[in-house]
Amino acid sequence: MGQDGAGIELETSLGYLMKEVSSALRTAMEAVLRPLGMSVTHYSCLELLAQRPGLSNSELARGTFVTRQAMNVLLQALEADGLVTRSEQPASGRALPTQLTPAGRAQLATASAAVRGVEDRMKSGLAPAEQVALRTMLSTCAASLRAT
Repeated sequence: MGQDGAGIELETSLGYLMKEVSSALRTAMEAVLRPLGMSVTHYSCLELLAQRPGLSNSELARGTFVTRQAMNVLLQALEADGLVTRSEQPASGRALPTQLTPAGRAQLATASAAVRGVEDRMKSGLAPAEQVALRTMLSTCAASLRAT
């Protein structure tokens, strides 16, 4: 606890523990993605596009937790590498929908296997029922924070 008694006990703080897990997960993911020439944001972008083709720059930025500007730079690089295509004309408004190319799907398949290995390692100490309970609790925590 802080010197004045108003601080947070780091050993019992759920927020601190969640940040510690998040940091460890990101580090482990970066370690398996780096040899593939990818970052976590790069991987997350491809994964989102595989699951939700046609997302706009803004939607991808929100889904990968980066700014629109950072996503635009990433999308330009992914397009130059032949991993995604973006329409010349917006479907509606100003948003240019983005799609994975076959090369993007191939890169994603390799990266997904590597990331799945990290997630498997992370949850290896949990029984299947505990994994389900953890997913439920984390989803509930996120929903509670979004609701306020």
